[in-house]
Amino acid sequence: MCEIMTICAAIAFTVLYFAAKRRGRSAKALFTTALMFWGAALMWSVDCTANAMEGEPFFDLSLTDSILGAIILAAGCAVFAALSFMRREDALR
Repeated sequence: MCEIMTICAAIAFTVLYFAAKRRGRSAKALFTTALMFWGAALMWSVDCTANAMEGEPFFDLSLTDSILGAIILAAGCAVFAALSFMRREDALR
């Protein structure tokens, strides 16, 4: 489940990044967060592939895996909030 959640988050932040770029806004926080989620999605896809090669299902849909996915999403959103806050403070100076 964490694989599905990180892929969805990576796609969402990538779409938001390109929408912000189209409007001419600075989107460094969005870009950094999107890269973080793409990295996590790549890492989880390698893990899921290794598990599938050992005979387990590709996607783990258990409760513990869903909680892990929620923690990953919360951490990524917290980093995005921190980067956005730092960017605004620099703009105010």
